[in-house]
Amino acid sequence: MSQQIPNWLKKRAFLTPTRPAIIFENETLTFHDTYIKAVKMTHKLTSISIKQGDYVGVLLKNHPDTVIIFHALQMLGATAVILNNRLTVEELAWQLEDSRCTSLISEEGFTNALEMLQAKQPSYTIWTKQQLHELEASQNNDSTTIREEYNLDEVCSIMYTSGTTGFPKGVMQTYGNHWWSAIGSVLNLGLTEKDVWLCNVPLFHISGYSILIRSVIYGMPIVLHDGFNESKVIEDIRTHRVTIMSVVAAVLTRIIKELGNVKLSDQFRCMLLGGGPASLSLLNSCASIGIPVFQTYGMTETASQIVTLSPEDSMRKLGSAGKPLFPAQIKILNRDGQDQPPHTEGEIVVKGPNVTKGYLYRERENTEKIQAGWLHTGDIGYLDEEGFLYVLDRRADLIISGGENIYPAEIEGVLLSNEKVAEAGVVGIDDERWGQVPVAFVVIEPGKAIEEAELLEFCQQRLAKYKVPKKIYFTDSLPRNASNKLLRRNLRDELERGGESKHNEHS
Repeated sequence: MSQQIPNWLKKRAFLTPTRPAIIFENETLTFHDTYIKAVKMTHKLTSISIKQGDYVGVLLKNHPDTVIIFHALQMLGATAVILNNRLTVEELAWQLEDSRCTSLISEEGFTNALEMLQAKQPSYTIWTKQQLHELEASQNNDSTTIREEYNLDEVCSIMYTSGTTGFPKGVMQTYGNHWWSAIGSVLNLGLTEKDVWLCNVPLFHISGYSILIRSVIYGMPIVLHDGFNESKVIEDIRTHRVTIMSVVAAVLTRIIKELGNVKLSDQFRCMLLGGGPASLSLLNSCASIGIPVFQTYGMTETASQIVTLSPEDSMRKLGSAGKPLFPAQIKILNRDGQDQPPHTEGEIVVKGPNVTKGYLYRERENTEKIQAGWLHTGDIGYLDEEGFLYVLDRRADLIISGGENIYPAEIEGVLLSNEKVAEAGVVGIDDERWGQVPVAFVVIEPGKAIEEAELLEFCQQRLAKYKVPKKIYFTDSLPRNASNKLLRRNLRDELERGGESKHNEHS
């Protein structure tokens, strides 16, 4: 028998109606305001035939309207398929069709993409939030049922993530996943009546969406930004007395540079740092001006963080992601599925009520990846003698660029679709601004010729901008093992040795 929890926005609006919920560009909505707006939106969604059980694509920017629409979909019992607004039209179309969406809710800022999607004669209907605002809120009121409870095992949201094969998969995130993620986080970070969370990460990422859920569960205001500006972040932390912020290393570095030697704010208590370990110099810079840093490890499949390193351990456990949150478990397995002893690397395997029930319409992958409740992440790491996790290679060859996950196999697939390309290998290189950026190694078909600019343009038409290689190196061969598997680590090693000078650049 499944467990239920009260409609969390309705419950929060009842408990603390006048408490601020969303602060955006110096305008504030209380939890009561948010609930009333969400109820009105459910009536509008009903009027365009969105109903319980539907999968609804959501392509929106960071804005209070987006929060309202997410809550309205929850209250109707529709599942939000949350789309990355940096994807190309082809990528968006694929995810919408793969998830079998009945509708897409977007906004006028994506007009060109929407027109191109519409031209494909999709099976789903497209609506902008501006069109929804023009509808009469009272329309079809009688047929709208606001859910009083949420089933914890029911799918609340779908977010697509690419596996190591490069093929996107829809991660099913249940209400229970989000609930237990929030509980695990608060048992680690603590909570006070003064807490305010600044959210400048995209709401289409689990890092952003999880903050929205925590807001209603904790009764905590969020300061919402659409994009990152270090000066604005510092200003709003001080103005709105922000206590917590989620960041990646590249963002934190820019904040520290902007601050110089000036302290951030007395009430600020936590930079929640994801996307890879922090450098010693960055941690020292934060410590020198009193900014606590909590390093974390998590993924879309775990509804945000599942392992976190507390500030008191950040220096003595440099490079560690920390220990699993209270509801979660972690172990390291070898290829035979046996537990590895401390300091012995293997696959990171996690379990807990915040871990996904599986991938949408992917039964084979679910059987392979989730066994007895344990999710095989594909990431490689080890535990030390105290149980601290060290991540060695995220999902084998994952590139993290400005907080965005980039999978080399996806880029390689695009390169190989060009008739002039015989082989392709993609790796990440360090970048001061983005943390990492992708670069490609390409072998050209015998008798063919292509310029770097032409191949980059080919990629730009098929990949989101952040996935396009920043440099293409042309070479005669790629390193492979005995089973003909590409050895990306060898490519990275060669770049670090300056080996790119050996390659002929067709540009």
